[in-house]
Amino acid sequence: MRYWIDLFTWNTWQEFLKAGGDISGFRASRWRTVQRMKRGDILLCYLTGLSRFIGKLEVTGVPFQDSEPIWGEAVFPARVPVRVVLSLRPEHGVPVTSLSAELSYFQNLKSPHAWSGHFRGSPTEEKPEDANVIIAALEDAHRNPVFRDFDPKKLERRVPVYETKSGTVTVPESAEEPTSTELEPAEKDVQVTHEEIQWLLLDLGSKMGLEVWVARNDRGKAFRGRAFQEIPRLRDSLPTQFDEATNRTIELIDVLWLDGSAIVAAFEVEHTTSIHSGLLRMSDLVSMQPNINIRLYIVAPDERRDKVYTEVNRPTFSKLKTPLRNICQFIPYSSLKEKLSQVGNLLAYLRPSFLDEVAESLDEEYV
Repeated sequence: MRYWIDLFTWNTWQEFLKAGGDISGFRASRWRTVQRMKRGDILLCYLTGLSRFIGKLEVTGVPFQDSEPIWGEAVFPARVPVRVVLSLRPEHGVPVTSLSAELSYFQNLKSPHAWSGHFRGSPTEEKPEDANVIIAALEDAHRNPVFRDFDPKKLERRVPVYETKSGTVTVPESAEEPTSTELEPAEKDVQVTHEEIQWLLLDLGSKMGLEVWVARNDRGKAFRGRAFQEIPRLRDSLPTQFDEATNRTIELIDVLWLDGSAIVAAFEVEHTTSIHSGLLRMSDLVSMQPNINIRLYIVAPDERRDKVYTEVNRPTFSKLKTPLRNICQFIPYSSLKEKLSQVGNLLAYLRPSFLDEVAESLDEEYV
């Protein structure tokens, strides 16, 4: 049995129940994750805006894809049959912060709101020990309801979405440019450098048997005395199937993984830069090659998580035919380094898809 976080807005929760409460849906980009769900798995329903757990669902069948209307704000075509085990009213919901002493993602936070990254993707697999804490709290709240007041406006709070000739545009509430303070990494990350993360990604790709590329203007750099150019499988040139404009964009992306002439993944490491420039390169690549199938990642310190989400939801990136937030994901430094420490000497047995376990979706709205 596996446990999953299932995110709802107040509107999508009401629509789910009104439709019979027997189908939970997710965005198309999450289909690969949804396919991992099995009969008997448990979905823990989390209400965004209010940050409370309000329900428990059990998977009753095989995941499927369907576009029959259920929800008003999106199709959510990656679906799974479920049954409602328990359901709470918002005023009786369990605030996630009330469980902070017991949930693993509240421990050793690098910034006060770093825990929110756990609720940036839906579905997200939950550790059994964390799931048990949440289930116990939900069952207790169901048996012994406790009224917890809240601001009703939070139930309706969402990022404005507009339809334009260029497609759907999502405008974040705050889109201010970063201050110099925001560009500084947190004190706990001072020892981590841009070069270290680049090295880790290059070394990881190489050890997985892939060819790797480092941004042309970074080829002379090194990490702890080890020159980037010494990394096995580092390419001297890019594939020739792209036009000159595309190649000039690609060659400045921080790290690329390649399998022959195919680019498997692209990474922009945003240690202290504005984030906007890295996203712009990703955006240019997608605009010039709309049919390209590449995993795109922004890799940055944990405390820059909110800035990444704000930037990727700017109209510049949202109005693409395929919004950048739907195809680009965020990898926090801590998640990448923790995962690499777990696999140890087994890097050669990994596949690029393992990044799904550490990357956070950017295509949802979480408040």
